[in-house]
Amino acid sequence: MPFETLKPEVTKIIADINLTREEKLQHICQLLQDHVSYYNWVGFYFANHETKTLHLGPYVGAETDHTVIPFGKGICGQVAESNANFVVPDVAAQDNYIACSFTVKSEIVVPLFVNGKNIGQIDIDSHVIDPFTAADERFLEFVNEQVATLY
Repeated sequence: MPFETLKPEVTKIIADINLTREEKLQHICQLLQDHVSYYNWVGFYFANHETKTLHLGPYVGAETDHTVIPFGKGICGQVAESNANFVVPDVAAQDNYIACSFTVKSEIVVPLFVNGKNIGQIDIDSHVIDPFTAADERFLEFVNEQVATLY
């Protein structure tokens, strides 16, 4: 399903008054994993700025031991500090990468801003080398703009 087709589906989930915020995030993760063939793990991490850590929120995909990530550590931790998208075409080529599974070949992380503050991020792992394009970045920025309305 192309990104333009997924956008109204994301908006519909956000607007569903019968779902809690956690359920909405879970449904978004499931929607993305179900409809983008190379999105093999989709999840949200949320920042605790006092402890300078990220905490795993709703996700779909393989279980992960990485439920708390220090700022600066791994791709997610770097995005918590840089406030910028981070696309990793090949995780094996990254020095500061936290290995989740040998099946993960690439990753994209897009920060989530509320009122200009980075409160978290969407993190996507792929079992394919170098699948992410600028279109993925723009789409995930859209997803995060929608999610930001929940906060």
